[in-house]
Parts: sequence; structure tokens; C-alpha cells
Amino acid sequence: MKIKHTLSIFCLLISFSFYAQNSKIDEKREKIKEYKVAFLTTELELTSAEAEKFWPIYNAFDDKQFELRHEKMKTYLRKLADDNINSISEKEAATLLSQIESTDKELYILKEKYNSNLKKILSAKKILKLKKSEDDFNRKLLKQYRDKAAAKN
Repeated sequence: MKIKHTLSIFCLLISFSFYAQNSKIDEKREKIKEYKVAFLTTELELTSAEAEKFWPIYNAFDDKQFELRHEKMKTYLRKLADDNINSISEKEAATLLSQIESTDKELYILKEKYNSNLKKILSAKKILKLKKSEDDFNRKLLKQYRDKAAAKN
């Protein structure tokens, strides 16, 4: 009886631990999103009419892109981790490759639709400015992570 009780508590604590880790990741992602919104808002100099139409399109695209890249691709990469490539059959490899190609196509179609929607509300110049600003933000974010990692060592 005592073992069952202890095991139940142990399982409960582990599940809370996983939930807490996911919660921390979600919090970090939300914080990064907030910084990104502030950065892009400043860089793009959107009018209020543009911003009203732009942000719902941008957020929907960003969420779907995140889902495709991080959830689907992570699944594929996990299958390839730890030298699993050498242990899978040719048929399994072909299936995995097909799944990766399918996700790449989904991303491409998503980007095409996104760009088409952006062209309806922003000038070509602002769309290019958006792409440059996103790259600048990503470089800035990576630099902060590197600096933080270097400070810890």
C-alpha cells in the first residue's frame, strides 16, 4: 500500500515538473513575442490602419509557422537523433523523407499565402522592411543568448 502511495506521489510530482518546464518555455516564448512586436512596431512605422490589419495576419502566420517548424520538425529530428539513421530501414527513411518534404511544402504554401495577404495591406517596401527587421531581431536575439551563455561560463 505504501509503495503504491509513494509511486502515485512520485508520478504526480514528475507530471508537475514537466508542466512547469512547458510553462516556463511558453512564458519565454510569449516574452520573446512581446519584444518582437515592440521591435517590429518601431521598425515598420505602421499606420494605425495598417497595424489593425497587419497584426492578425502576422500573428496567425507566426503561430502556424511555429507549429510546423517546432512541432512537426522536432518529431522528425527526434527520429534522426542518436544515430537512428543507421538503424532505420530504407522504407522508414523514405517515409520520413516524404513527411519532411510535405512539411516543407506546407511551410512554402503558408509563406505564399502570408505574402499575398501582406501585399493587400502593406507596400512592397514595407514588406521588405519587415523581412529585414525580422532578420535583425533574430540576430539581436541570438547575440543576447550567446552573450548570456558566455557570461555563465
